[in-house]
Amino acid sequence: MIRTMVTRYLVATAVIFATSASALAADKVTFLIDWLPAGDKAAVYVAQYKGLFAAEGLDVTIQSGRGSSDVVTKLATGAADMGTGGLAALLQAKATDNAPVKAIASLYTIQPDAIFTTEGSGITTLKEVAGKKIATATFSSSNVVWPLVLEANGIDPSKVELLKVDPGALAPMLAAGKVDGTIGWTTVAPAFEGPLAEAKKTLKIISWVDYGFDGYGLSVFASDKFLAAHPAVAAKVLKALLAANQMTIADPTLAGPAVKAAVPEIDAGVADKQFAASIPLMANAISKADGPGAFNKALLAKTWEWTAKAQNIPLAKLDPETAVDRSLLPK
Repeated sequence: MIRTMVTRYLVATAVIFATSASALAADKVTFLIDWLPAGDKAAVYVAQYKGLFAAEGLDVTIQSGRGSSDVVTKLATGAADMGTGGLAALLQAKATDNAPVKAIASLYTIQPDAIFTTEGSGITTLKEVAGKKIATATFSSSNVVWPLVLEANGIDPSKVELLKVDPGALAPMLAAGKVDGTIGWTTVAPAFEGPLAEAKKTLKIISWVDYGFDGYGLSVFASDKFLAAHPAVAAKVLKALLAANQMTIADPTLAGPAVKAAVPEIDAGVADKQFAASIPLMANAISKADGPGAFNKALLAKTWEWTAKAQNIPLAKLDPETAVDRSLLPK
């Protein structure tokens, strides 16, 4: 009896020790998403929920940023290790402040910016926004590029009445007919479905990419300090994240439960739709040709051209190749 009890004690102790050692051995990483938790941010939550991070020996803490520029700043100052954000924000920060941050993978290989209007509004092409009333979120990153996209298509920006409002007012204003269209990312289209359905209207999306606005959007970032100190850990995080992203592209219904598990107040059904709306930005001819996460040199240069023009930065101020590190992409 005593021998049996001792044996059980030793086994239990060994299990506890092994579990503790495993926990201690897990590599801790702080990952910062660029905005509030939602379906379009699902990949990192799926990697957590499905155990992909754990399988790589990772202990990942997910935090929310307040925009791409905020993510770049927090990575540069050591407040986080890795994160996601719009590539333009990083390119600008590299050009103006030489921010110690790199983009290590692309997620959106085409830009998400678009005009949301309704069938019968009189706007069927970008050129038809002239003489119309368009609403946009006051601090939207799209606002900087908007006049350039218009000018590139022979449209005088002064001919469009642009209203800057709270983001939450965009869908109700469009549904009520107070504006002819709104500016937004295609990923938020599901939020317009309810208000427009109540008003018996049908959403029409005019994507800027169809009018020459090429370039990379949402990307994965890492601080130079973290990359230098823990390159293998960064590579494991990226491997799990990209695998989760591909998994969710194949089955968008993974998005809702994963985000909701971390943030209970999230509507899982809406989150599924938000991720589904983002799929064309990630799974398209560009990503198919170059592979998931890749940065095509020509498209990277085009992304910088748009950014430089929008921010009035001399093109020669930055070689965009210095802003990316392709070495961590899964082989």
